[in-house]
Amino acid sequence: MSNLGREKASNVSIFVQEALDGIEFAIGDPSSKWGSIRAAMRHPKPFDLRYVAVGNEECYSLEKSAYKENYPKFYKALKHYYPSIKVISNCDESVDQLGHPTDLYDFHIYSNASDLFSMAHHFDHTSRSGPKVFVSEYAVNREDAGTGSLLAALGEAGFLISLERNSDVVAMVCYAPLFVNVHDRSWNPDAIVFNSYQAYGTPSYWLQQFFTDSSGAMLLNTTLLTNSSTPILASAIAQWNSNDGKCFLKVKVVNFGSNKVNLKISVHGLESNSINSSRSNKTLLTSNNIMDENSFTEPKKVVLRSSPLENAGKDMEVVVSPHSITSYDLMLERQ
Repeated sequence: MSNLGREKASNVSIFVQEALDGIEFAIGDPSSKWGSIRAAMRHPKPFDLRYVAVGNEECYSLEKSAYKENYPKFYKALKHYYPSIKVISNCDESVDQLGHPTDLYDFHIYSNASDLFSMAHHFDHTSRSGPKVFVSEYAVNREDAGTGSLLAALGEAGFLISLERNSDVVAMVCYAPLFVNVHDRSWNPDAIVFNSYQAYGTPSYWLQQFFTDSSGAMLLNTTLLTNSSTPILASAIAQWNSNDGKCFLKVKVVNFGSNKVNLKISVHGLESNSINSSRSNKTLLTSNNIMDENSFTEPKKVVLRSSPLENAGKDMEVVVSPHSITSYDLMLERQ
């Protein structure tokens, strides 16, 4: 919904109705005014619309200062006509307490790699009783990003670790932007680069593969004890397969520093004989230079590399490579 902050409160009803019409087109009954138009376009089935964001980055804009005054009118109308839809405000409650109701609030962050990595505790003290967080735009996009560098992925990895650890308040997250045509690059960097016949993922794309199992998994308590000055972060999740009773315990470690780290991983409450060492793996994302990138000529220069985890056990001593993201995946079998 655009123009929220530009309109006087007395005129905003036009845009409220425009929003309601758009939603009716998406999910209204085929017999409704706008739902019938959708049906006539050979899509009688409603779209799976669950969330509506009211505006985009207007809350703190001086040019669009009417946002906080206009927002409640949208919220009230949306909840009256479509109570099941989750409404997203773009006012950031992690900075200031909101003065209006919402189901989620939007959070955007673009930064350099070091600053994004240092945000590992940004949501640690966020209210657990307030609205959830939608991190709808995040990326390293300063000079150290290149057109998609390993360094950018390292900074983002630290931030994603923090989101995973705060998944009780962070409901959703997505990288921005996703695609770019190499011949029409208006934003930099992007996760997937393509031309008329090729495509490759940047290190930031491959980084996200470490978190594909996070949704629906059990977050485990972790304590990182180290006397090293090297900046590292870690998290652990467990995920069960209901079909075969098997479980993966995934420990992720991000080493943002230039030195290797000797780390002992200890898992409490786990029997050694429950670990299937033959199916336990280590997955690594790193490269020789922190500014290394993928390209059409070298699309897999910085990608995930998997290998058997030879010393898999409830107590493991591992060496974490400099400038790396590593996942230690233990295959468990219930006793």
